[in-house]
Amino acid sequence: MNASPMTPDALPQPGVITMPVARSFVTVVISTLFLLVVCAIFAPSSVSWGALSGSLPFAAIIAIVGLGQLLVVQQGGFDLSLPGAVSLAVVVATHYPQQNDALLFQAVLLAIAFALTAGFLNGVLVSFFRLNAIIATIGTNALLYGAVFAVSGGVPSITTNLLADIAGGEILEIPNSIFFALAAMAFVSFMLKKTVIGRRFEAIGANPLAGRAAGLRVRIHRMMAYVYAQLLYCMAGVLIAGITREPTAFQGDSLLLPSVAVVVLGGTSLLGGRGYPISTVVSAFFLNQLSQFALTVGVPFSAQTIIQALALGFGIGVYSIRWTVNVRKSTGTKNVEENK
Repeated sequence: MNASPMTPDALPQPGVITMPVARSFVTVVISTLFLLVVCAIFAPSSVSWGALSGSLPFAAIIAIVGLGQLLVVQQGGFDLSLPGAVSLAVVVATHYPQQNDALLFQAVLLAIAFALTAGFLNGVLVSFFRLNAIIATIGTNALLYGAVFAVSGGVPSITTNLLADIAGGEILEIPNSIFFALAAMAFVSFMLKKTVIGRRFEAIGANPLAGRAAGLRVRIHRMMAYVYAQLLYCMAGVLIAGITREPTAFQGDSLLLPSVAVVVLGGTSLLGGRGYPISTVVSAFFLNQLSQFALTVGVPFSAQTIIQALALGFGIGVYSIRWTVNVRKSTGTKNVEENK
């Protein structure tokens, strides 16, 4: 009698209440715990509270842009306009108010308006005109950087005190940006997993032809993926403008590769389909901690891109392996091949 192949996602435990856990979540949590142990042994200073509190805001930024990239990847696309989108939100949030707290709210509204415009532009080009997502978003990225130079002239500006208090402040010694990242994760998870729109969104990403045959509005859902992503990029840009006292006009340049890496590490297929927001956020912490560990042991900052690329390769490799667990009863049941 052949043993039934079981996956770690749903191991039956008679008499015990079980809750399905995604393999990607287990993988990224175990990897993160292993990394923390390695850090504690070889670079204890990288896991001190001082080091963590200083780096967690940037992990939160990676998590937020990763959630945006996740939504686009779920629809089988890539959003390469992320650097321009984040940079534009940064310069609008810093240059428009000119250190005047009274103008901060208008600046945030203006940044959101730019994000909506860029999102609809990407979505229409990809969904209705059927342009390749990479080509369409590269073009949009160029337009966004044109707007960045028009607003800032390429020079940095000091942020407002109000934004610095909101984005760069702390509650119970926990950076406020962490709460923003957790709120974004909770919202994205709820919308994807607990609403009809979210389930249709994932179904279309997994099989657009089947979604179209079922009468779903495939083009609308694909277009809105780019809009949602731009809003998350905008949120990240405004937070960066508050966390960094004098952010440059190119703050988004270093976020593109990490955004893709955390999506892959979180277990979402680059071909589209089901997404894992919580795993993506945990992956952002993993990637950020990996960078901190590398810096602590003496790896130069210029090698950060290589580390992120290696993490991306690790994610692709670990999810390309089909892990199976053969569960056999303790009665000694053997496979057919073993009985021969």
